[in-house]
Amino acid sequence: MDRQQRFVDLHREGCFLLPNAWDVGSARVLESAGFPAVATTSAGIAFSLGRPDHDFFAEHGPRGRLDRDTMLQRVREIAAEVAVPVSADLEEGFGETPDAVAATITMALAAGAAGGNIEDFTGERARPLHDTALAADRIRAARAAVDATGEPFVLVGRTDALLVGGSLTDAVQRANAYLAAGAHCAFVPGAADAATIATLVRELDGPLNVVMGLTGNALSVADLRDLGVRRVTVGGSIARAMYRHLQRAAQELAEHGTFTYAQDQLSQSDLNDLFRTT
Repeated sequence: MDRQQRFVDLHREGCFLLPNAWDVGSARVLESAGFPAVATTSAGIAFSLGRPDHDFFAEHGPRGRLDRDTMLQRVREIAAEVAVPVSADLEEGFGETPDAVAATITMALAAGAAGGNIEDFTGERARPLHDTALAADRIRAARAAVDATGEPFVLVGRTDALLVGGSLTDAVQRANAYLAAGAHCAFVPGAADAATIATLVRELDGPLNVVMGLTGNALSVADLRDLGVRRVTVGGSIARAMYRHLQRAAQELAEHGTFTYAQDQLSQSDLNDLFRTT
């Protein structure tokens, strides 16, 4: 509970960077860099298990998306092995109904999460976002589940309006509806330029989380702090960068039979020392 309260306190003022891990090793590396908390990335977890992420569900392929138990097991593993708070990427709550979302939040708390986000993405191409009223009810149920435990927990209401071609006005309306329903923080992925972010900070009735790293971006954490952003995440970008290095190494080995990729690696002893620390 001390970790959970520390995470709540991080959201009270200022701006902090919350990097995203996908397994215990990546979380330990991020923790060792001095970050006060880490988040999970559904993308990184899915990729580590050879699955797609944030796609329309019918197009995931025969194996489908990751199920709730698998995702929460990874959250549980990470939370058990780091000393900093862990926020869970809970996608759309693994169910459409408010009751399903509430159950997911309860399970995330039991897994050791200090926070979690619920998004309004449906996974259906014909209806990519939940109706705003239903989406707000889902957040309301999630908040009730948090309050029922009496434990500190940062509930984040995420709208994917910008990611599916919606307007900034729609994103603001949805984010404010989720804040009014009980979310402690709003998350609007797709907002990456200063003008859009400034508008969100001005128009939202609560703190804003933005995600950087979806593409190269000239904005720094200092810039985002000056704009009034409360929290900065990086989504699956670190995991994707790692997989890019893996792909380059594989291509070099397969096509050239050379080993220059190994010039840029952490040593065995450095990693042993890092992971030996408890």
